[in-house]
Amino acid sequence: MAKVDYVYNTKTCRYEPVVINSQIVLRRLGRFIGISFMIGVMALLVFNANYPSVDETMLISKNQSLKSDWEVLDKKLENAARELAALEQTDDHNYRVILDLEPLAQSVREAGVGGREKENASIKYPLIKEGYEKAEKIKNRLDIEIQSFEQLGKELAYKERMWASRPAIQPISNADLTYLHTTYGMRQHPILGYWRPHRGLDFTAPKGSPIYATGDGVIEEAHYSTSFGNVVYIDHGFGFETRYAHMTEYIVKKGEHVKRGQIIGYVGNSGLSVATHLHYEVLFKGNQINPINFFQRDLNNKEYEKLVELGGIATTSLD
Repeated sequence: MAKVDYVYNTKTCRYEPVVINSQIVLRRLGRFIGISFMIGVMALLVFNANYPSVDETMLISKNQSLKSDWEVLDKKLENAARELAALEQTDDHNYRVILDLEPLAQSVREAGVGGREKENASIKYPLIKEGYEKAEKIKNRLDIEIQSFEQLGKELAYKERMWASRPAIQPISNADLTYLHTTYGMRQHPILGYWRPHRGLDFTAPKGSPIYATGDGVIEEAHYSTSFGNVVYIDHGFGFETRYAHMTEYIVKKGEHVKRGQIIGYVGNSGLSVATHLHYEVLFKGNQINPINFFQRDLNNKEYEKLVELGGIATTSLD
């Protein structure tokens, strides 16, 4: 049975059943909709004030993710800058010192760091602009360092050729050496009988002992000379030349490239010589230099002691 609503009628002083017509229904429905709308609006305002929207939540999450990625990238940029700075220090204070090159000036290393202001001005976000500028600076410094390493590579190749070419070993092995005649300068020639310059060292060794090129170079001369006998001249480049005289024979020819330590001939007694030995000379830019200055530093203690001993025994020249 449907519920019946009653209302008190003051005129009749009785409760009478309420007759529901369309006007009453519309009024009630209007009030319900109005109240519901007001509650909905208030709830929406409260929700929006305390809780972000779905799109906003997604944007916040994405922004946080991008911020985390940016922090990782920024740390990598900082690490790259530190590692590059360490490499620049090693370049300036190690590699360039070894190769006798001047350190790069700071103005050179900073060259090209600026000049991007117009391009950077189009970037709206300060964080991204700062990171872009960091990356640009690292790139420019890295370009300079690459050029520096190219220069170092070329200089190293040049110095390696120079070091390999410089006379730096004995032409006769200590194992074969009998005496070292250290007379350098004026002396009485043992055959001609008068005083004349002696611009080399005489290494006494058994006949046929091998003679070694003391540095890389090109055979400039290989022939027989009345005074030097069988003689070989080696042009080492960089202003250096060596001469090997009184050989029993030479086994190289003019224009041939030789390496340090390569056998070029054998000890003999050819030319103006009174005993089997090697006469060895070193020239720099056409001027004779005492050869002992070019191999003494490369001997170990025992080799040096033996050289001093053999040099103390013989004091006269043999040619």
